[in-house]
Amino acid sequence: MDARATVGSGRYGTRVATEPRRLDRVAAAYDHWAGPYADLFADPARGHPWDRAAMTVLAETVRAGEPGPVVDLGCGPGHWTAYLAAAGLDVHGVDISADFVALARAAHPGLRFDHRSMTDTGLPDRSLRGAVAWFSLIHVEPAELPAVLVELRRMLADGAPLLVGFQTTDEPDGPPVPYDHRVAPAHRWPVGTLADLLAEAGFVESTRLVRQPEGTERCPQGALLVRAGQ
Repeated sequence: MDARATVGSGRYGTRVATEPRRLDRVAAAYDHWAGPYADLFADPARGHPWDRAAMTVLAETVRAGEPGPVVDLGCGPGHWTAYLAAAGLDVHGVDISADFVALARAAHPGLRFDHRSMTDTGLPDRSLRGAVAWFSLIHVEPAELPAVLVELRRMLADGAPLLVGFQTTDEPDGPPVPYDHRVAPAHRWPVGTLADLLAEAGFVESTRLVRQPEGTERCPQGALLVRAGQ
């Protein structure tokens, strides 16, 4: 992530640029677990049907608007990038883990994957017609998240959808909760709290979903579909 983000006072502490060494630790952790992670999660058909439904809704929402590029921010081994491409989107993936990017390129050679952070994509203002951040914002420090969301809004054209997936809580509001993620430090976000931060960054909520954990999941799972405000 770009270390030039604005510094200021935020709801969950001081808004500071993401500390590069912490990002390096997150990237290194995912590099270490990239292979096992891909073995477990790289087949959307083995995932939860609501997750596939959320991606399908995003794809149909993008296709209903003006055509243009879409980005999968924190794409991991590229499975959702490929899913969206199969749904007809002009999509590419971005991830800070070099090993994830290598796996994604090998598994999906016809698609583009960039080894970059979600706030250093090199994408111009208002250039995207859609974006997804599927369980990637959970690794952003709460004090830094408002600046990250502003950066996502910068990249999206007016009205373009953004789909966010995250671990959530049983309560709809309140502060984020530290989460003992198996790979890297993370936070669970109450769906209403995250929706409020997205609104402050210039997004308009369309749909929210909370489902209870199943299988190996340890907490409720949340999804928010929002649009870049006019």
